[in-house]
Amino acid sequence: MSDELLKQIETKTSDLLKQVTETLAKRSEEKGQVSVSKMDENQLVHYNLSYSTAEKRISDHFTKYAFAKENGTGELEQDMARLFAGEAAHRLRSELASRKDEYGASDALLNDLFSPDMNKKIQELTSRDRYNKVGDAALQGSFGALATEDLKDIRDTYKKIAEQVVMPHAEHVHRNDDFVPDDILQSLLDNGAFGLSIPEEYGGYQDTFGNTGMMIVTEELSRAGLSIAGSLITRPEILSKAILKGGTPEQKTKWLGALATGEKMCAVAATEPDYGSDVAGFKVTADPVEGGWVLNGVKTWCTFAGYADSLMVLARTEKDPGLKHKGLSILIAEKPRDKGHKFDFAQPSGGKCTGSAIPTIGYRGMHSFEVNFDNYFVPAENLIGGEAGRGKGFYLQMEGFAGGRVQTAARANGVMQASLEAAVRYANDRKVFSKPIADYQLTKWKIARMAMIVQASRQYSYEVARLMDNHQGLMEASLVKFYASRIAEWVAREAMQIHGGMGYAEEYAVSRYFVDARVFSIFEGAEEVMALRVCARDLLAQALGQR
Repeated sequence: MSDELLKQIETKTSDLLKQVTETLAKRSEEKGQVSVSKMDENQLVHYNLSYSTAEKRISDHFTKYAFAKENGTGELEQDMARLFAGEAAHRLRSELASRKDEYGASDALLNDLFSPDMNKKIQELTSRDRYNKVGDAALQGSFGALATEDLKDIRDTYKKIAEQVVMPHAEHVHRNDDFVPDDILQSLLDNGAFGLSIPEEYGGYQDTFGNTGMMIVTEELSRAGLSIAGSLITRPEILSKAILKGGTPEQKTKWLGALATGEKMCAVAATEPDYGSDVAGFKVTADPVEGGWVLNGVKTWCTFAGYADSLMVLARTEKDPGLKHKGLSILIAEKPRDKGHKFDFAQPSGGKCTGSAIPTIGYRGMHSFEVNFDNYFVPAENLIGGEAGRGKGFYLQMEGFAGGRVQTAARANGVMQASLEAAVRYANDRKVFSKPIADYQLTKWKIARMAMIVQASRQYSYEVARLMDNHQGLMEASLVKFYASRIAEWVAREAMQIHGGMGYAEEYAVSRYFVDARVFSIFEGAEEVMALRVCARDLLAQALGQR
């Protein structure tokens, strides 16, 4: 199959998606701006617009990557790219055709995509033989090139840590809801994992490895154990990005070096019991007192809050309710470390910080806490940005969350890779009707789809990481987080299904992968909020020429 065929499909799907995006943008326009209320009149089409755009961009990049010989790719990646492009084109045309008027999709463009010639091309891209070919390769342990030869050493280092240090603990911690073992923390400390998002001038390694290095490390650690390793470096990544964006020179010197070495361990306290992504409603307050601030209120879903000695708290410092998200600031609240499911710390001044771990179906180890602040004192020097940072907390938080979102994609990629490998092992070993289930065509189809999805998601994640190295890619980070989080659940589910009844048993790690994958669509921005308030809104704004 010629590259020309893929280009034709890419062009036609691009034209249709562009036309639909521009139409929806015009329908949502009010006084030259995107109106959220108008968008909300049909949330479904905007949600699906975000997913279709994410899948389309991943497909286009995957094709480019697969056919660039300098990436070390070959026939396997090219077949994966063809399958992915064919599936993406079919889903796009089917989705838009199903709600043609609601999307405002052009009859001419739709008809072209559903023409007999286009049907034939998509059938050729997604042929049974091609699925079998990719499935056979994956069943033999070939998942495609990684295209990271320049970062091979760091991948090899953390793959070794993942397999020798993390994996032996993963099932025990999950089943017993235990804490992250000390040898994992020490291994990451010894190898500089907490400094991957921090510039060298502050003792980190970002200048050496870039965001791609951070992604590779996160992916390998998540493959071994999401909640005891893969997520450990997300919190310093979020805090360091906020400090780099808006911190004072003194704060950068004090905190970034300590985060890089692991001297300071941090957690993020943003979500509240009644408010998650709707930050305008946040109620936790920070009131000025002599020498600093006192925090009052409750934060929830604060992962790692027990062991962390520094809590990144998004709190309301400005009393005017009309300021909404512009009335928020970030303070760093310090406390002692604790490995338990509960902590209770009282300051000499009488302030208290208490926390209790929230029982969860997965993502165990670091524990997610509900944290209560009762007149808890934070010194003035711990207000990020100082007085100039007042009211800028939301924007600094978003700077950190952008890095957290692309890192979430890496975490999802790691769990997907673990699921794929588990499915391959079981499919080769398990016999049904006198032959391995790997020999059945439906199994090959499932494995092929899993392999191509993991590789496509991985390569686009690396591309977004490279964009972020150049201070770009904020929306792309949201798109890949949205896609990877949603598709990871399907990949883990299929791996579980291949295991049959044993997939439902805790005896096999694949059941852990499934419940761990469930969390991706919830944290770092729930998928609905990501799709509607971030991705779709930005896409429409771009179409109106606003960004």
